[in-house]
Amino acid sequence: MKNVILSLLAIAALSAVLFAAQAKQTFTGVITDSECPTGDHSAMQMGPDDDSCTLACIENHGAVYLLFHGDGSYNLSDQKMPKAFAGKKVTVTGTLDAKTNTIAVASITAAK
Repeated sequence: MKNVILSLLAIAALSAVLFAAQAKQTFTGVITDSECPTGDHSAMQMGPDDDSCTLACIENHGAVYLLFHGDGSYNLSDQKMPKAFAGKKVTVTGTLDAKTNTIAVASITAAK
């Protein structure tokens, strides 16, 4: 009986740790693309502004949307939602997978 209780407590503790690791976070940065991962679109010049360049790189070069946060960029699991925010500063809510550097996107909103 004592071993069963200890096992249940260990499972509960492990579950709590895993749940905490999967908690949603917020990330603020600029929606850009994998051709211009730092948000600097001057080299590509695929349009008159960052929005246009981001969209052109996605549509014409097979790039993917990223969130650039100043020190680097995160991959985004959702590749449809970012289109409305191309080239804009946003807040992404989601869960970060540190192994793949990918945010499982729950929502994207314009940053204040």
